[in-house]
Amino acid sequence: MILDRRKFLRTGAAAGVAATIAGSGACLFEPDSQAAAATPGSFDFVFFTDTHIEPELDAAHGCDMCFRKIAGLNPDFAINGGDHVFDVLNVDRGRATTVFDLYKNTEQVLQMPLYHTLGNHDVFGVSPKSAAVFSDPGYGKKMFEDRIGKTYYSFDHKGWHFVVLDSIHPTEDRTWEGRVDEAQVAWLKDDLARVGAKTPVIGVIHVPLVTAFATYAPRDASPPPKYNTLTVENAPEVLAAFEGHNVVAVLQGHTHVNEAVEHNKVRYITGGAVSGNWWHGARMGFPEGFTVVSVRNGAVSTRYETYGFQSVDTKGYIASGRHTIEQAG
Repeated sequence: MILDRRKFLRTGAAAGVAATIAGSGACLFEPDSQAAAATPGSFDFVFFTDTHIEPELDAAHGCDMCFRKIAGLNPDFAINGGDHVFDVLNVDRGRATTVFDLYKNTEQVLQMPLYHTLGNHDVFGVSPKSAAVFSDPGYGKKMFEDRIGKTYYSFDHKGWHFVVLDSIHPTEDRTWEGRVDEAQVAWLKDDLARVGAKTPVIGVIHVPLVTAFATYAPRDASPPPKYNTLTVENAPEVLAAFEGHNVVAVLQGHTHVNEAVEHNKVRYITGGAVSGNWWHGARMGFPEGFTVVSVRNGAVSTRYETYGFQSVDTKGYIASGRHTIEQAG
């Protein structure tokens, strides 16, 4: 399964679909016990995801436009929800270096604290289409770790605890699955135990833990893929780790739609993509954009912001709507 991304909801106004369902590493920063015990503060931050930067399709200009608008909002910080580049799964080291350099140069305009989430397109050489070999020092997640940072970690801000998870699990037969591995689940349990039951928590992940996307996304007649690349395959284990803690919201990427789903009183907010429909226009009615997250009185609200990008190429199978659950990613 692979996903398509690009368009969704302005939380508060826009064209499109909003889904609501009611129902039942290492630590980058050690939790600050005094901060965790303090009354949670009020602040705004930006969650942007699926930049998919590349030299083609005017993508670098689009990212620059987006980042300048984010900087103008003066949030406390920003979080990239993954898929920084397009693409390092399928390419050689030269192309991978080019797109990672392009991303790092372009993000400089943000000039604010910035946190990163690993996306599937950020994992180098895992596809058999790539010329990379296992012995390459950047193979798999190592290139991301060297150039961007850790793949999972936590940090604190104004009495809130943030947990950034790694949902990309390379397989032995050179593909990947949406999965939070066993060691990371154990780390997550320990990390949340340290902050206790009352501290408000926001999770961040690339591949969705909870989503309604499969109920409304276009489909084709292709046979189902071997691995689950639409959602986190072991999501129940991760959700179980959340139990007994004050998890308020989880921010997600990957599908390129803007969606809010509520499950067990936790809001799972999937952000529309900076790249929209992979730089081919809007995705399922959702234009290129990012999510502004407002934290007030222990609660989280969001709004989706566009930034005025005009695609140089709205044609092709992706823009035609044939980029489906099985094809997207």
